[in-house]
Amino acid sequence: MIVTESLSKRFPRVTALDRLSMDVGPGVTGLVGANGAGKSTLIKILLGLSPATEGRAEVLGLDVATRGGAIRERVGYMPEHDCLPPDVSATEFVVHMARMAGLPPTAARERTADTLRHVGLYEERYRPIGGYSTGMKQRVKLAQALVHDPQLVFLDEPTNGLDPVGRDEMLGLIRRVYTDFGISVLVTSHLLGELERTCDHVVVVDGGKLLRSSSTRDFTQTTTTLAIEVTDTDEHPDGTRAMREALQERGVTAQDGSGLPGAGHILLLTSTGEETYDLVRDVVAELGLGLVRMEQRRHHIAEVFKDDDAQRDDAAQPDGTAQRKEAVGHGG
Repeated sequence: MIVTESLSKRFPRVTALDRLSMDVGPGVTGLVGANGAGKSTLIKILLGLSPATEGRAEVLGLDVATRGGAIRERVGYMPEHDCLPPDVSATEFVVHMARMAGLPPTAARERTADTLRHVGLYEERYRPIGGYSTGMKQRVKLAQALVHDPQLVFLDEPTNGLDPVGRDEMLGLIRRVYTDFGISVLVTSHLLGELERTCDHVVVVDGGKLLRSSSTRDFTQTTTTLAIEVTDTDEHPDGTRAMREALQERGVTAQDGSGLPGAGHILLLTSTGEETYDLVRDVVAELGLGLVRMEQRRHHIAEVFKDDDAQRDDAAQPDGTAQRKEAVGHGG
């Protein structure tokens, strides 16, 4: 879907992209990096709206330097910043964008109705956009990116300004863009947790350079750590603590996993095979607790990059002292 080779973009005082080479296939791909990492600049180059300083790039097999118009016909774009006219309705605006994309009037109206229904704005479609909430405005921007049935959409920070519920709903919509309609997605974010739950592939950039590109499955591979969650009972009002102490009596050390992403009230212990599962089952039964889950943990992307940061810093410091610098957010 997207190929870049040694792509660079330099401004007088800053280098936004520095010899960036990457391949993006079909599906939902996350482009993650801190603010200023070069994500928005890359999208503008891929759309043919900004020339690269050097290197080359193709989108859907089309050269961005010479085929920008053809690329924009086949690609949808959801910009990061608020750019909607407040005095028109969602229907008027999305129909207008569909007509600009080349759809005839009747087809534009039909596609607009279908697309607004898909993004959850069908009941509100005739209200002026100026009275919309932030979440509704984000849905309008998503609708106009999809209305002409593109092969690929670029979504620049689509969850910006949304509360946790709004973020979850937007991430669900993004996933459905590909699973329900077969439209591939390149979505940018500075939050690793969002991409972990939504994307098939993750590309990480920092300072305009490629740090890592891998499938989400590779990032979140299973570990030898077993995660256990149990219920409380009248006899054991703190079931997690009772479970940890019972395991300790049997020579097994279990750690509190509540500080890890997505862990909640969980015990973590190293699995040595089937006997570990049998031991946990027996202890749960003896204590009369309810077993909510017992599963091998997966790495979270944030943990993987913390390890990578530490390794790079260790290598860079003569005394081996790691001076950590967070390159990306770990929310979500």
